[in-house]
Amino acid sequence: MGVLYLLSLLLGIGCMLLLDHRFRLFFWRDAKAAAIVTAVGVLFLLFWDLAGIGLGIFLRGEGTIATGLLIAPELPIEEPVFLLFLVLCTMVLYTGSRRLLDRIPSTRSGKQRERENV
Repeated sequence: MGVLYLLSLLLGIGCMLLLDHRFRLFFWRDAKAAAIVTAVGVLFLLFWDLAGIGLGIFLRGEGTIATGLLIAPELPIEEPVFLLFLVLCTMVLYTGSRRLLDRIPSTRSGKQRERENV
């Protein structure tokens, strides 16, 4: 039971990568750029967490579904995996949303067509 959270995060990452692969949204669109964005995002959020831990703002809660392994004081092993999931999920949602929004015809071009037809 102590690895349930970590396994759930890994399953979520796998699902995001499957969506990414199916629609070629992020890593399967441009792997180099995606790797850079992911690394920068995870490192930024990890430093944010470490700053919060250093200031006493973020504390590790006790949970039966977590492994209990720490990579730093108050920083469980699951945290970087969660941050990876968060960045990946955000980028897949963003690139997917952009693709959908790009398919919607612009209202301005529609008004221009109406004027041309009159």
